[in-house]
Amino acid sequence: MRDELILAINLYCKLPFGKLHYRNPDIIHLSNLIGRTPGSVAFKLVNFASLDPSLQARGIKGASNTSKLDKQIWDEFFSNWDTLPYESEVLLAKFEKKPIEVINQISEAELPKEGKERVQLVKVRVNQSFFRSAILASYNSTCCVTGMQQPEFLVAGHIRPWSLDEKNRLNPRNGILMNALHDKAFEHGLITIDQDYRIRVSSVLMKQKKLTSVEDNFIKYQGREIQLPDRFLPDIEFLNYHNQERFKP
Repeated sequence: MRDELILAINLYCKLPFGKLHYRNPDIIHLSNLIGRTPGSVAFKLVNFASLDPSLQARGIKGASNTSKLDKQIWDEFFSNWDTLPYESEVLLAKFEKKPIEVINQISEAELPKEGKERVQLVKVRVNQSFFRSAILASYNSTCCVTGMQQPEFLVAGHIRPWSLDEKNRLNPRNGILMNALHDKAFEHGLITIDQDYRIRVSSVLMKQKKLTSVEDNFIKYQGREIQLPDRFLPDIEFLNYHNQERFKP
């Protein structure tokens, strides 16, 4: 039962909130893997939604009959972002009866043939794929600044950098979805997001407001609220870090 719940949370993270229904092909696929009905898997995902603090903050309650084990597994997963996502992918590969490289579409041409280096690289790639899937699902594949929905241009970025916070590398509340231009500006502190989820533009760019490109791409967004995700709202603690340590006022 524990394995089934771990796989259900894995899928919960990867699916947009509006697609937690029994007709979803991904839910049907998981139900076949674990020997459950699509309806029971969908119901379990909705149960998890009732435990999601981001949804609670928006007044969305989900189902009200979660079990003690549901809560236990949820707390375990969401307290161990540094380990559980990867472990859930390993478990998924076991149920799929396929190598983890295959289910994560990692090309053999990009990997060493064997050894510790291969294991480490596969883990990094799997974790990056999980994080991107979770952020894309949370934001419905929509840039939170511009509303752009072309996936090739979208970057699942970190609020606290990957290199500085190992424990929260895969925490979706440390993620933000932007197009490549605004992601780069965010990374370099030229824009930030405040506690009210509003965009602030650095004085470095404000001084260039006479340039049409700067006006159109940055200054016009000053003070606007980002398009909020359905789940995994950016954690205020991480935003405060970015405001204070990365942003150039």
